[in-house]
Amino acid sequence: MSRKKRGFDIEMPEDVVAPPAAETAARRGPMASAINENAEALKHRKSAAEAIRDENDALAHEYVALREAGHVVQAVALDDVHMFMLVRDRLPGEDDELDGLVTSIKELGLSNPIRVMARPDGSGFELVQGFRRLSAYKRLLKDTGNAVWATIPALVMAGEGDVAGLYRRMVDENVIRKDLSFAEMAYAAQNYAADPATEAKNLSDAVAALFQSAPYSKRSYIRSFAVLLDRLGEVLDYPTEIPRALGVALAREIKERPEVVGRITDELKTWKNRSIADELGVLRRFAGLDDFEEAAPKPAAKPARGGAGSKTKTTFHIRSSAGQVKCTAGVGRLEIKVDRDFSTIDRAKLERAIASLVDGLG
Repeated sequence: MSRKKRGFDIEMPEDVVAPPAAETAARRGPMASAINENAEALKHRKSAAEAIRDENDALAHEYVALREAGHVVQAVALDDVHMFMLVRDRLPGEDDELDGLVTSIKELGLSNPIRVMARPDGSGFELVQGFRRLSAYKRLLKDTGNAVWATIPALVMAGEGDVAGLYRRMVDENVIRKDLSFAEMAYAAQNYAADPATEAKNLSDAVAALFQSAPYSKRSYIRSFAVLLDRLGEVLDYPTEIPRALGVALAREIKERPEVVGRITDELKTWKNRSIADELGVLRRFAGLDDFEEAAPKPAAKPARGGAGSKTKTTFHIRSSAGQVKCTAGVGRLEIKVDRDFSTIDRAKLERAIASLVDGLG
């Protein structure tokens, strides 16, 4: 016998109002409240995670764009940086300033990364800018053996790049920083003209392409130094030390009297261990500038303390037991650069040495 369910009809008064949601929530049990709070927390966490994911995606796209534009610094192994595509704008020979750069990088770090381009064959990178910085890192790795110098901060250029554009990048950096001598600028122009990958048909085209931002007078000086390198490059030990006025005067003399080349060559080719001053003296003599400082144009100088006129600044190199010493002499100033820490010398000893030097000059 089955039991029947009975229904009850309940009539509610029309003026009864449903309780507010807050009161209803308050009447729920603790489990229902916990479930509701957890759902709200999950919703907020999901929204936060989506916002973080969107921000990370935006940052990733920005990073890729910067990296492809060559604006992201990367650590590149020294062994992976090559110099096959470009002939460097630095003339072969000892770099007297490299010691100072090595010391600066060792003590303060590298403030300006080198610039490289990925080689098309995937065999590392091609150096575009930063030959001296790369050389300094190689020196530090060799001298210290510390693996920290085995990689160098680098900006990696995107794409393959044309050779002409790479030459311009290489030269522009050094010209803007005034790091290149006129001889080195002429050397770069010669290599640019000789490279079949460029459109330069001759030296003038090369100078015009590489030094577009330079005034006409400067391009003319570079062409004059190219004449010197063409005719005397094999016998010159210090072409980068030739002042602008001397180089221009000597190039003019060679054009007017070509026999001067043979006479200079005969005098220099057998002269071993000559100094910068020795070589410049020979060039001045054949250029007809025996007293070069008086012949070269110079700005008006302030009178010395004793009332006498002053001469232009003179720079020369000498050898010492401490190595090569670069000396710069000017009005009221004598600067000596040598690879030595003078702060470690006893002050009294240093004072006596300086006093002896000044007294010895008369």
